[in-house]
Parts: sequence; C-alpha cells; structure tokens
Amino acid sequence: MAESINRVVLAYSGGLDTSVILKWLQQEYNCEVVTFTADLGQGEELEPARKKAELMGIKPEHIFIDDLREEFVRDFVFPMMRSNALYEGLYLLGTSIARPLIAKRQIEIARQVNADAVSHGATGKGNDQVRFELGYYALQPDIKVIAPWREWDLTSRTALIAFAEQHQIPVPKDKRGESPFSTDANLLHTSSEGKVLEDPWDEVPDYVFSRTVNPEDAPDTPQVVTVAFERGDAVAVDGEGMSPATLLAKLNELGRAHGIGRLDLVENRFVGMKSRGMYETPGGTILHAAHRAIEQITLDRGAAHLKDELAPRYAELVYNGFWFSPEREMLQAAIDHSQHKVSGEVRLKLYKGGVHVIGRRSPNSLYSEKVVTFEDDQGAYDQRDAAGFIKLNALRLRLLGRRDR
Repeated sequence: MAESINRVVLAYSGGLDTSVILKWLQQEYNCEVVTFTADLGQGEELEPARKKAELMGIKPEHIFIDDLREEFVRDFVFPMMRSNALYEGLYLLGTSIARPLIAKRQIEIARQVNADAVSHGATGKGNDQVRFELGYYALQPDIKVIAPWREWDLTSRTALIAFAEQHQIPVPKDKRGESPFSTDANLLHTSSEGKVLEDPWDEVPDYVFSRTVNPEDAPDTPQVVTVAFERGDAVAVDGEGMSPATLLAKLNELGRAHGIGRLDLVENRFVGMKSRGMYETPGGTILHAAHRAIEQITLDRGAAHLKDELAPRYAELVYNGFWFSPEREMLQAAIDHSQHKVSGEVRLKLYKGGVHVIGRRSPNSLYSEKVVTFEDDQGAYDQRDAAGFIKLNALRLRLLGRRDR
C-alpha cells in the first residue's frame, strides 16, 4: 500500500507522461495534486497545461505556471557562464542548469500550499532524477519524493497510452505513434536523445534539429556582432542594453540563422551509462566564446589558468546535480571574485556554424601593445632580463641532465 500523502507538488508539462503521472498520483496515493509548470523559454504555449490540469480536476488555485526566464538566465545560466564550464570539454549544460531552478520553485510552492511531497517525471535511467532530488533534499531535507518511473509498472509508451485512454486523458494524435526521439528545451538549449539517435555511428537526421538552420544552408555572408560585458556578465548586443533573458534570446536568434551551436555528444551519465545526445545551444555558444575572449585581456595569467583548472570540476558538479552543494558555492565565490574587472566588448564573426572572435577591448585590459611589440619598445622591456629568467628555470633540467648523461 502506498505511503500516506496528503498533497504533492508535481513538475507538470501537460504532456502524456506527466498527465499520466498526475492521474496515477491521485489514484495510487489518494492525494491532492498541485501542478507546477515552469516557463524557462522552451518556446511552447503553456496555457494548454493549465486547461489540461483543470480538466483532470486540479483546483485553479493549485495550478502554478511561472515565468522563470529572467531568473533562469540571471541566477543560473550567467553564473555558470562566468565559470566557462563545459562538461567533458564540450557540453554547455543546458538541461543540467535548468533542474535546480525547477527544484527550487517546486519546494517554494510545496511550502506555500503545505504539501508533504514533490514529484517529477524523470526516468530511473537518467540524470534528471538525481538533479531534481538532490535539489529537493538540499532545500527541504525531510520532503517526501515520489518518482513514478521507479515505482509503477507502466514500462512502455503503449502502456502509457492505454492508461491515458482508460482514464479519459486526452492523447494528441502525434503522441500515439512511437516517438522517434525525446526532447528537452529551454532558453539556453534544446536536447534530443533516444530512438533514432541511439546508434552513435549514425548521423543525426536533419529533422531532429529544431533550433538551428543547417550550417550548409546558412547565409554565405558573415555577420559581425558585438557583445558587451560588465563584471563577467553580458549586458548588451550591438550597443543595445538588454535584460539577461532578452539578451540570450537575441543571441539565440543570431546563432539560429547561422547554424551555430550544434553538438553531437556521447557523454558519461552520472548514473553510470554512456548516452548519445544531440544538443543545440546557439546563443550559449556565442556567449561562451565572447566571455573567454574578454577574459583573455582582463584576467591575469595565474587567475585565468586557475579558472581553467576549476571549470571542469564546476561543470561536473552542475551536471551531476550538486548546484546547491557547498563546494559549488565555494567555487562560485572564487569565480565571481575573478570577474570584477571582466568588462569590455568583444566582436565576433558568425559564419556557417562557426563563431570567430575578431576583436576585443576593455578599459581594464592587461594587454600592452608597447610591451609586446616587435618594434622598438623604448625601454618598456629589457630583453637581457630573459637570460637570467631562462637560466633559473633551466637549473633543475641542467642538474638532471648532468646526472643522467
């Protein structure tokens, strides 16, 4: 018999899976369900989720549809971008970075409506179950978590559809066939996994891509764009100041047109298996390149190299769901400290899937043309000093060489 639950907050998209979960929770736990739908810029109409929840008996006051786009970019995407984090050297963490915000808001709603449980639609094979639940427990240690995919016997799409039909849950025609792949989307990216993508030898079919034009079909003329930064965060595009979410949406628009940000990746999931995914992160790819470029002239070598050592660890923490961990917060404090002088502008050329830095400038630049020039530097740098520098650094190599010769 299911554990006694009074009220549960469900992360609800309005799709087949979460609609079945909603009805299953009502039946299995005989509890009141509160639905929470987050607008993270996934580009879908969210009002149908409200109507579907109402159709399934959810009280209007227990249906939450929240626009979290600005909070998502300002408090999650931008802090991560300051770190230059790439999971396994490639992935810009578009799905990973959204999960802690959803978990945070779910817990806030649970407190608001006096719920004693939260629920999600992540499967028992993936990373998202870990990310959601680590977030829940970090913010509300005693919360009850219900993960239907780890409990029920609905193990196929056919079973889900049969359950839906049995309980008069509307199933769109395009959901009745076997889905060729699954997707997740937000303002930072779109990811696609499964089915037609499962063989890593097969090229990703063109119909899978939804966020970017094929680079081969992108304009034959490059486009130059300027991104301005203040203390490590992008604040303007081509001289126009924008809010975080608006700026990322603008970069997405530019990246889409030029086929920027496609990634075919076989990654190591936290739960232990390898999976193949296709990611589209147009604006994030531009932003990542621009941020690294402005750091090139504003960060000291020691700080820059230390950041490069920290970035893989930061990325791993985000990927594995440890956003609310003390170690991620410690890393964030160090990263944010490094960004105090990271202000200025970067010019980039966008062309057929590529992002090319063509210029950068900053009032805080450490680059000195006078020192680095091949022409007469008028005493700014005494080249004779290099001899002693080289001999000191060579001392241990010379001692080794004499011993081992």
